[in-house]
Amino acid sequence: MTMNTQGRPTTPAAHDAPHDDGASARKTFTGNRGLDMEEPLIFEIGRPDVTGVDLDAPLAVTPRLGALARKAPLDLPGLSEPEAVRHYVRLSRNNYAIDSGLYPLGSCTMKHNPRLNEKMARLPGFGDAHPLQPQATCQGALELIYTLGEWLCELTAMKAVAMSPKAGAHGELCGMMAIKAAIAARGEGATRNVVLVPDSAHGTNPATAALIGFTVRPVPAGEDGTVRPDAVKAALGPDVAAIMLTNPNTCGLFEPAIVEIAEAVHAAGAYFYCDGANFNAIVGKTKPGDLGVDAMHINLHKTFSTPHGGGGPGAGPVVLSERLAAFAPAPFVRKQDETYALVEHAKGTTSFGRMTAFHGQMGMFVRAMAYMLSHGADGMRQASEDAVLAANYIRASLGDLMSAPFGDRMCMHEALFDDEWLKGTGVTTLDFAKAMIDEGYHPMTMYFPLVVHGAMLIEPTESESKASLDLFIATLRDLAMSAKKGETDRFTGAPYLAPRRRLDETRAARNPVLKWTRPAPQAEAAE
Repeated sequence: MTMNTQGRPTTPAAHDAPHDDGASARKTFTGNRGLDMEEPLIFEIGRPDVTGVDLDAPLAVTPRLGALARKAPLDLPGLSEPEAVRHYVRLSRNNYAIDSGLYPLGSCTMKHNPRLNEKMARLPGFGDAHPLQPQATCQGALELIYTLGEWLCELTAMKAVAMSPKAGAHGELCGMMAIKAAIAARGEGATRNVVLVPDSAHGTNPATAALIGFTVRPVPAGEDGTVRPDAVKAALGPDVAAIMLTNPNTCGLFEPAIVEIAEAVHAAGAYFYCDGANFNAIVGKTKPGDLGVDAMHINLHKTFSTPHGGGGPGAGPVVLSERLAAFAPAPFVRKQDETYALVEHAKGTTSFGRMTAFHGQMGMFVRAMAYMLSHGADGMRQASEDAVLAANYIRASLGDLMSAPFGDRMCMHEALFDDEWLKGTGVTTLDFAKAMIDEGYHPMTMYFPLVVHGAMLIEPTESESKASLDLFIATLRDLAMSAKKGETDRFTGAPYLAPRRRLDETRAARNPVLKWTRPAPQAEAAE
C-alpha cells in the first residue's frame, strides 16, 4: 500500500489484497461505492408526470389515427434538467472509450481521433450543410467531397470512387453491385453467379454476395493463414463472377500471393473485390489497384480517424478500377471548370443506379480530409508503419507465454493469439478477457477470426505510446503467468471490480428481457 506525504494510504484497501478489510464486499444503502455512483435505469428514476422543460398546452386537434390512436399514456420518464445531466454523466463514466485507455479490439481499429478533425467537421458550411439546399450554396462542401474522392483514388491507384456508401458492409454491397452490373453488361448475368470467399473472410462478405443473388463458394486458407493461388485456381470456372478477399486478411497477415491470385481471377473472366477493412495497415506502402484489385471499400471511420462505433455514422467509399468505373452508382460529384455539380441521376449511362437517398456522411468526409491534410503522404505512410510496428511489438513481447496459431511470423496491424497455451489451466479465452476488465482494459476481440480456436485478436493501432504498450504488455504477461500458475479464482468469476459482474450470456441471448417492468413497491421494514 502506498502513502502520500501525510501518511495516508493512496491505494484503496479493496484493491490491496494483503490489507483488504472487507471493503470490496461491503454493501451500502445507495448501492454507490464511494464516489463511484450507482445509476439506475432512467425509467426507475424518472416520473411520467414531470418534465424538465415547460411546454405550453397544445391546441385542440382532431385525431386522424382512428383505431391506431394510442389508448394508454406514453409513460415516458420525466426528469429535471440537473437530474437528466447527472444521469447521462454517470452513465458516461461507465463507458469505456479510446479517451479512457488503450482499446485493443482487433479488426475494429479503435484509434485516437484528433480533435482538430472534430473542430473542422463543425465549421459552418460543413456542420450545418443540408442535402436539399441549392448546390450553388454548398460549393465548398462539394469541392471537399470531390477532392477527397480524388485522393482516395490516388492512394489506391483506382479510376473512380463512389462516396455514398455509409459503412464497410454497405461499401461491399456497392462494389459487388458494380461487379454484377458489369457481368450483366457482358451478357453473362445468368451464368456467372458464384462468388469465391476465403474461410477467413469477414462474415459480411458471404452475406453481401448472397444478398444480391450470388452463390458463395468457400476457399480454404493454407496452414500459414493465407490463401493459396492453387486453391483459388481450383475453385475458378466459367460460373465464377468474383472473389472477395481481405488484404491484409482477418488473421492480421498480408496475402503475399495477391498478384498471382488477381491474375488467375482475371484470366477466368471474373473480378477481384478486396475487402478494405484493414487498409490502415498499408496506406502509403502499396496501392491495391497495382495489385490487381477491381473494387475495394475504404472505412473512413477506421483508416482515416473518424470515430468508430457508438452507433454513429460511418462512411465506406468504394474505389473502382477502370474495368468497373463506368458502373459506379449515382449520385456523384462532377467538376465543370471551377464549379462542382452533384449528379443525382445517371440516366443513359451504365451506372447500376442509386443506392442511397443522398451523397454520404459529410462529417465523415471532413474528418478524413482533415486527417489527410494534417498528415500528408509521409505522415499517412508512417501511421501504417507505426501500426504494424506496435502490433509486432506486442506479438514479440507475449510470444513466450501466449501461443500464436501461425507461428513466430511477422504480422501486419494486429497480433493474433489462440488458446493452445491455456490448455490444462482451467481458464478459457472468455475468462482471460473478463479478467482484463478488472485490470482496466477493454478485452481484445475474442473468438474471431473463426478459423482460429479460442482466438484473441489484438490491434494496438499507431496511436499508443511505447509506455502505454509496455503497461498493456506487462498486464497481459501478469495475467498469463497467473493462469499458468493455476490461479483460476482470478479468472472464472471475473470481472470482480466492474460496475456489473459477469453476465449469463447464453441465458440472456435465449431469454432476452426486452422491456423494463416497474417492480412492485416494497414496504419499509418495521423498526
